[in-house]
Amino acid sequence: MPWSSVDYPGHQAAVLFVGGCPWRCPYCHNSHLWESQTGLSWAAARAFLESRVGLLDAVVMSGGEPLAQATAVREALIEARLLGFATALHTAGVSPRRFENLLGYVDWVGLDVKGPFSKYDAITARKGSGEAARASMEILLQSGKPHELRTTVHPALLSDTDLLTMVAELVAMGARSVTLKSFRPTGCPDPELSAAYRPWLTPALEKALRAIMPTVVLPGH
Repeated sequence: MPWSSVDYPGHQAAVLFVGGCPWRCPYCHNSHLWESQTGLSWAAARAFLESRVGLLDAVVMSGGEPLAQATAVREALIEARLLGFATALHTAGVSPRRFENLLGYVDWVGLDVKGPFSKYDAITARKGSGEAARASMEILLQSGKPHELRTTVHPALLSDTDLLTMVAELVAMGARSVTLKSFRPTGCPDPELSAAYRPWLTPALEKALRAIMPTVVLPGH
């Protein structure tokens, strides 16, 4: 994406989408990037970034899952910084070790939270994903790195109780806020899930969520 004002809040950024992801979340809007594939070369991406020096102020590594190609992403982040760009990373924290190794090369992190840690395996279709996500969350919160935690909400996957449990877990870990976003069908690989979507935020749920985390960010607010 040659320009974005929303992928790194407060910055005008180019977004580079990295192929590959070990998880299979059914609501994923970039499922075409699940399998690593040949796309724009780094040389071409760097040439584009060089043409945007002074016009954009940041580079965001997104995906897919950037941790799936952590070595290449680290080198890209280093070069982006040498060009004078601030750097950001979108990740679900699929590998705590790789995440920790990349954290020093980014200025901001957007961390996807799938739900309560006990539901991760069902949502991602990968055993052990909840433990990995929890460890990455701990690393991020302990680092003090500027970040946004965000969750895609589909009521077929996350009940009201699940959302309340998730927010309570985040508060217990020291999180100050989480942004809850409504599911969007664009790119979703599961047509039945798209058809089953319904609005999920009610006044009662909003009240209950804010009782646990007053700074929770909700759709339409």
